[in-house]
Amino acid sequence: MNKKQKNVLIRIIVSLVLLLGIAAVDYFLQFNRYIQCVLYIIPYLVIGYDILKKAWKGILKKQVFDENFLMAVATIGAFALGEFTEAAAVMLFYQIGELFQSMAVGKSRKNIAALMDIRPDYANVRVDGQIEQVDPDDVEIGTVIVVNPGEKVPIDGVVCLGESTLDTSALTGESVPRTVRVDDEIISGCINMTGQIEIRTTKEFDESTVSKILDLVENSAMKKAKTENFITKFARYYTPIVCYSALALAFIPPVIQLIMGLEATWGTWIIRALTFLVISCPCALVISIPLSFFGGIGCASSNGILVKGSNYLEALADAKYMVFDKTGTLTEGVFEVTGIYPENGITDERLLELASYAEIGSAHPISISLRNAYMSRTGVDSMDESRVSNIETVAGQGVKAVVAGAEVTVGNKLLMESSGIDISSEHSEGTVCYISENGAYAGCIVISDVIKSEAENALKQLKANGIKRNIMLTGDSESVARNVASRLGIDEVHFELLPGDKVDAMEDILNHKGEQEKVAFVGDGINDAPVLSRADIGIAMGAMGSDAAIEAADIVLMDDNPAKISLAMKISRKTLKIVKENIVFAIGVKLICLLLAALGLANMWLAIFADVGVMIIAVINATRALKIRL
Repeated sequence: MNKKQKNVLIRIIVSLVLLLGIAAVDYFLQFNRYIQCVLYIIPYLVIGYDILKKAWKGILKKQVFDENFLMAVATIGAFALGEFTEAAAVMLFYQIGELFQSMAVGKSRKNIAALMDIRPDYANVRVDGQIEQVDPDDVEIGTVIVVNPGEKVPIDGVVCLGESTLDTSALTGESVPRTVRVDDEIISGCINMTGQIEIRTTKEFDESTVSKILDLVENSAMKKAKTENFITKFARYYTPIVCYSALALAFIPPVIQLIMGLEATWGTWIIRALTFLVISCPCALVISIPLSFFGGIGCASSNGILVKGSNYLEALADAKYMVFDKTGTLTEGVFEVTGIYPENGITDERLLELASYAEIGSAHPISISLRNAYMSRTGVDSMDESRVSNIETVAGQGVKAVVAGAEVTVGNKLLMESSGIDISSEHSEGTVCYISENGAYAGCIVISDVIKSEAENALKQLKANGIKRNIMLTGDSESVARNVASRLGIDEVHFELLPGDKVDAMEDILNHKGEQEKVAFVGDGINDAPVLSRADIGIAMGAMGSDAAIEAADIVLMDDNPAKISLAMKISRKTLKIVKENIVFAIGVKLICLLLAALGLANMWLAIFADVGVMIIAVINATRALKIRL
């Protein structure tokens, strides 16, 4: 509870004690109306002076019709009619409701406020051999910064000295620490847990992950959902309508009574009008709907899902088509040896040895994966380059070399054909390297982009959550694309696409969807930015994704886990369910109570429930969005 909330609580307690004390004394001494009015004004002003002040300021600014005006008119009118206890009680319970709402909003901000704690206060930089704390904004790219145990990583970079474990929970929602060593990339916002490390910065602070995250969170409230915009417009027209309706209720029936020759019961109708005003206050809707969305965004952020606005959270509930990029989204984006097929009595290890040594001089990802597989299988720490000679690279086809005296050819089918080597078997599940030794076919090695361990389950969860079709768009070859699609159970696959082709494919999907259905695209690369922008909802991988993709996306998954998409959909749908519950409940109760007030069947106590009680119930319901059970 902050200072302002504590002050309101003290005023509530003082006013309640005064009100109960005055009511008790009045019960026994039976004060006259003037003394009662003076006495009850004291607790009324203690608890309501700020409401009266806000109402007066609103009138001066010509922004009359708000909840402060309604409360002021209703309670002052009640005093004028001698309803002193009810007038003070209405203001007291209204302030209790406002305090409760303020505390609920504060609670809903905690998840996002905790995210704000990732903002670093300083960066440690060595100057003349001494460590100095400088503003992260002043650190240039390429500067070596020191991060001690317990400190936040202030800027993105690469570890150049030391080893440690990092707490990444504020960014990814994952509680398991991540180990980093020399040459590992590291993102800002993590907390260094164990050893001192030195990091060479690769970005300026404004471009670092932590700055981008904070910017996303701070600006998320700017983009309102359709439901929020509806409530804002509703309140803008609703409040003056009920004020004029209350005025009509106070004056038209008595005037009609006079015309009909009956006694004009002014007091009765004015009390009904004042009761009508108290009931009509739209606080429950105006407060609880944004609070529900804010809670949903906070719940998502605590799970490593950054939503840039409540409009995107709302749209996700209507997603029926989920379109994926392949590399880095459904796959790790890392090549690994996934199949070894030796021929003519050669062992797996020998085939790997020939291929890895022949490719020893290449920095191509496929060459690196061959060497890594060989060293992993044999347990060697390094490779002896002296064993290789006469390396000849054949552009677009492969390489020829002499490995320990044997003539080795490693490459694609074209290289084998041009070298006069017959291939006895073919494979299509990935990139295939065919190998020959001394002119004889030795076998082939299949290298594939490794499918993420969570990908298959993620796609199944999406189907269970109502996604009609999972679609994959990729620039890879047909054989690779279809292989991944079949292993993951993807409904539709488009391959060999350039960035422009992906946008065209997305346009086609958008043209064939239902009017109320939404299409989401999930990607991570620079080439995905155009299609991320074109989709109804763009979802980017935040840990390894490109800056362009993260910038273009509407939702960012901080740990690159595609299973988080289903989680985000679940949060979206439960948040919308809570929003709809509040709308139906608040409007329904108010309409019933307004009708009762107009008929004279509702008193001020029912009005207090219809206003403050409904608001408290709606706010309690809204806070459920913070802790959606997954």
